[in-house]
Amino acid sequence: MKEETTTQKTKFDPYQIFIIVLLALTQFTVVLDFMVMSPLGDILMKSMNLSTTQFGFAVSAYAISAGISGLLTAGFADRYDRKKMLLFFYTGFILGTLFCGLSTSYAFLIAARIITGIFGGVIGSISMAIVADLFKIEQRGRVMGFMQMGFGASQVMGIPISLYISNIWGWQSPFLLIVGIATTVFFLLLLYMKPIINHLQEKKEQNAIQHLWKTLANRTYRIGFLATALLSLGGFMMMPWGSAFSINNLKITSEQLPLLFMVSGLATLFIMPVIGKLSDRIEKFKIFTVAAVWMIVVVVIYTNLSATPFWLVMLLNIAMMIGIMGRMVPAMALTSALPQIHDRGAFMSINASLQQIAGGIASGIGGLIVVQQTKTSPIEHYDLLGYVIVIITILCIFMVNRVSKLIKSKQTGTN
Repeated sequence: MKEETTTQKTKFDPYQIFIIVLLALTQFTVVLDFMVMSPLGDILMKSMNLSTTQFGFAVSAYAISAGISGLLTAGFADRYDRKKMLLFFYTGFILGTLFCGLSTSYAFLIAARIITGIFGGVIGSISMAIVADLFKIEQRGRVMGFMQMGFGASQVMGIPISLYISNIWGWQSPFLLIVGIATTVFFLLLLYMKPIINHLQEKKEQNAIQHLWKTLANRTYRIGFLATALLSLGGFMMMPWGSAFSINNLKITSEQLPLLFMVSGLATLFIMPVIGKLSDRIEKFKIFTVAAVWMIVVVVIYTNLSATPFWLVMLLNIAMMIGIMGRMVPAMALTSALPQIHDRGAFMSINASLQQIAGGIASGIGGLIVVQQTKTSPIEHYDLLGYVIVIITILCIFMVNRVSKLIKSKQTGTN
């Protein structure tokens, strides 16, 4: 009888399933837009005659503008229908991505990436607030698992297809493809998503700045913010240099690179729902800890490799993706339970901002640690980068444990 009650408590209704699909598709387009810059790096630098520093700034421009945008909009996040907020920022994201696809100069590209970041960087936080509003804590592990599948789908389909069409029609073509997909998702959201306004019934502070400050001043929320920042630092530090390390150190070919992304992403698509289900059945912090320790082991092995057979590189990339993404699902599900309903939008906006800013900082730190003498020489000090990630991951385990304890005490106090 108890098991039947638990099943009914965690079962999704048809509308919830539809919302999960739409939010996953939204995440797919936003993640692909951000992720596709790294594999396009070689083509873009050659076609625009960019230095590695210029390309690095083009990547970080998105993260920095997204982080600033999230902080500026956090105070307003709980004052409007979440559907309208999502549609507004998704429109800006589509326009920014369109400008990326129309870019013909470096200055135009930087401006387009900043516009895309301003709008795209807020979409994840709005989606998280929607999840917290529409789904119980017992369901959120699976919801986060399905939403994180957007990351895997971008690697399985998005990045390989983007690399293929960019070789035929130029580096701008992937951005135009994203615009087409995102426009379709936009109209599905517009026509079929119901207004999300329950949070508007809660009492609001006098102004948006006061609301933002109160959210930032909350000690419990700050613990969640720090956990998210550490999570992002460890996850994003390796990403910009992954392709260069694979080609120049591990000695895989540029033709094998799309297959490497595809196989890693396909594994992510299979593992994310499993981790999501486990997170709803087993204590979320335990799942997070296992995934974090797994990632530590794989990162140390991977960052110390030299020339390696392609099949082994694929296996290690799959193992690393399991660890990296396996941490995200339970950690984000736990963090989503911290804010009160009237603070969720602001909390998620600030949280997403710190995630983006931490990602930008991680890329900068990575750039200071690793060295490449020429565009074809091996990446140096990649092993040191791996050890830095290990230290950050250990700190993250302690912070997520504090979040987990706060959630338990909150649930005990309300029951």
